[in-house]
Amino acid sequence: MSKKDKNKVKQKSGFFSVIYFLLAWIVGLIFRIKVVDRQNEPDEGGFVVCANHISATDPIMICYAFKKHQIRYMAKKELFKIPILRGFFRSLGAFPVDRGGNDVGAIKTAIKEVSEGRCVGIFPQGHRYPGEDPRATKTKNGAALIATKAEADIVPAYIWRKNRAGGIFRRTYVIIGEKIDFVSLGYQPEENGEYSRITDVIFDKVCTLGEEFSPEKYKQAKKAAKKAKKAKKASK
Repeated sequence: MSKKDKNKVKQKSGFFSVIYFLLAWIVGLIFRIKVVDRQNEPDEGGFVVCANHISATDPIMICYAFKKHQIRYMAKKELFKIPILRGFFRSLGAFPVDRGGNDVGAIKTAIKEVSEGRCVGIFPQGHRYPGEDPRATKTKNGAALIATKAEADIVPAYIWRKNRAGGIFRRTYVIIGEKIDFVSLGYQPEENGEYSRITDVIFDKVCTLGEEFSPEKYKQAKKAAKKAKKAKKASK
């Protein structure tokens, strides 16, 4: 599918839009979410979002942060065996994955979604690692596989919480990084170890977002910007 055709793809289902409208403010309140550098969210779809993984609510954090797009996630297949939940999760754009093995079908679905101009979210760590430095954790190559097969750009994101712990009513920052163009990854399909190399590049970007972020500096910058805006308005 050409880039022009991808841009015509509807990014959000009607159901998702309604759910987002009704529940986003509640989610933002319960998890006290602040989105940092939201301007980095691309206008066009067809990209893969990669983030660190702390808790089971992380997909909700990412979906909240990306306002222009419906980020689709894999969900364990057991959830789709329950009739009511199956319809609900599919309406939200989720699709089943067998976490007990290499689920080729789920990977193909993700590649198809991205190739057709929609957006998929992946946690390169594969599992939740609360309290741990993400750089010290293992990663899997699913995001690299999907991105290379779909020739898709990557948008890194970082979920920042104090002590890297989950839970409600804890301040959460979701930092959206600058898009990584697929071409810049220098993918060489004939070379061995390319998926691992690209995974390392992607996850390094994710971790760097968290390492360079400071809540104190963020608050200071927000106050300075607000003060400058107020001064500019007063001078008119």
